[in-house]
Amino acid sequence: MLTLSVKKLVEVTGGVLLAGDENTMVNGLAIDSRDVGPGAAFVAFAGERVDGHEFIGAALGAGARAIVVTRDDETIREAIVHSRRHNVALVQVEDATSAVQELAAYHRERLMCPVIGVTGSTGKTTTKDFLRSVLGTKMRVVATEGNKNNELGAPLTIMQAGADTGVLVVEMAMRGVGQIARLAQIARPTAGLVTNVGVSHIEVLGSEEAIASAKGELVAAIPESGRVFLNGDDSWSAALADRTQAAATRYGLGEGVDVRATEIDLSDTGTPVFLLTAEQGSVRVELPIPGRHNIYNALAAAAVGLYLEVSLEDVALGLREATFTGMRMEVFQTASGVTVINDAYNANPTSMRAALGALVDVPAEHKRIAVLGDMAELGSLEELAHFRMGEHVAQLGLSALVTVGPRARRIADGALAAGMPSEYVRPCATTDEASEVLDDLISAGDVVLVKASRVMGLERIVDGITNPHV
Repeated sequence: MLTLSVKKLVEVTGGVLLAGDENTMVNGLAIDSRDVGPGAAFVAFAGERVDGHEFIGAALGAGARAIVVTRDDETIREAIVHSRRHNVALVQVEDATSAVQELAAYHRERLMCPVIGVTGSTGKTTTKDFLRSVLGTKMRVVATEGNKNNELGAPLTIMQAGADTGVLVVEMAMRGVGQIARLAQIARPTAGLVTNVGVSHIEVLGSEEAIASAKGELVAAIPESGRVFLNGDDSWSAALADRTQAAATRYGLGEGVDVRATEIDLSDTGTPVFLLTAEQGSVRVELPIPGRHNIYNALAAAAVGLYLEVSLEDVALGLREATFTGMRMEVFQTASGVTVINDAYNANPTSMRAALGALVDVPAEHKRIAVLGDMAELGSLEELAHFRMGEHVAQLGLSALVTVGPRARRIADGALAAGMPSEYVRPCATTDEASEVLDDLISAGDVVLVKASRVMGLERIVDGITNPHV
């Protein structure tokens, strides 16, 4: 973890020491007072809804040794005095985000382990989870926790690594041009993995070409001595490969790739089973989650694992035993016998089609029901993308479609236009309305997929299925 003196902290951040001893040593860093450990630095962020400066007392109570603030006032000074901690250093910086990023960059310079950067329009979090499991069969892995993959999450991940870390895996998300380049500048990845290029964030970037360019910022940051991992079945991979001097490893289902899946089948529970073939040989793999699209995520992790000299057998073991970030193809059965596929964290047309494919693959005793909410950030494609998703749903032969939100109403319209019987289609305005519909609709033996962009909060529907209204 991050370890440095207050003097070095001030130097790295360009801050000013307001109080305390510059020779005080700091071990670790947190931006949430609940995450502060003994000896850590606490960085207070002044957000729109929560001001971290109000939690300085809590951070001190948890053992913080340094407090980093963006303002100096009497309340802050009083908190330190009342803590009766005379060895606490108080540092003021101009910008808290920049301070955290600069400290992460400083820490990264001292790490000796490989650093794997992961990005892509879809699948990057699941791929990261597969990676952590595969690489963890051989070495200590520090990887992005949950979905902390932004301008603060990535630096915090970097600062968790230490001398005993065998590999650091940093997931990198973006909403605009230059953001991945900045994260790569901080993380200095020795290898980069791009899962695919799709239409996520097209509202912000304007075109798929612009999205590919933004994702390519990771590829461009990989040194010639490093390695790039690309989806060989994605049409943008050739253009991405042109942006680096590093060697490229391609994975996929087609011929000519370096790491390939063939003989694809489904297990009794609907999870993919396939033969993984690479230069090192072949091994049979069974994944622990449904969805044929997850074969690509598994292949990506396998390619990186083999590059880092994980054996084929351990790759297969790691893929089979992987655990995943919440609300990412999370499959469970309720006490009432309903199988739920909770993929409610995020959605775009590519990932929603993939999730619907998983719904069809999972065995069902009775009904298959899709609960689909709004897909955000689609810009000018919004109307058409939702309508066409409805057309696709109508072709799958599902028992029911429940839509949630104003955009998703066009999914219902598309399904009806494509011939899905009107009694099978239930458009809802809110999650509460959808939960009431589902209370009457679902029964034991049904399989229900819940999928939407994060802003819709469809986890409330999942809670409602798990605990039906009386």
